[in-house]
Amino acid sequence: MHNVIGFKERRYIEELRILTKSIAIDCIVDDGFDRIIYVVKKGDMGLAIGKNGENIRRMQKVLGKRIEMVEEGDTLYEFVRNILRPIDVLMVKDDPESGKIRVLIKKKRDLGIAIGKGGSNAEKIRLLCRRMYNAEVVDIVAEGE
Repeated sequence: MHNVIGFKERRYIEELRILTKSIAIDCIVDDGFDRIIYVVKKGDMGLAIGKNGENIRRMQKVLGKRIEMVEEGDTLYEFVRNILRPIDVLMVKDDPESGKIRVLIKKKRDLGIAIGKGGSNAEKIRLLCRRMYNAEVVDIVAEGE
């Protein structure tokens, strides 16, 4: 389920543990969007963020990159919901033959948020699903409204 974590990622995970006392399961350094994405252990999200986002701001200052955090999920659907929170995710359609995934969100007006500026959120979904579940996300589709 997980890939091997490199030295740089381990260093960032340890930095998170020291500064916030929370546990990260995985970390992705996304140089394309100049950010670090942490996958935080279930139940540790509040501890990782800190009061009013104080821990995230402190981490950004220390590491010099934008910090994003996602809580782990027991299933792929729950994990995608956590990545796209607060957007309502209706379902994650999985094609067993190709291994490709389509994410279906409830409201059309949330599609822009789901994709993100310059495709940053869509890329985050692709990176994390590929890394944590070995699943390839092909597109994000809105149901209606």
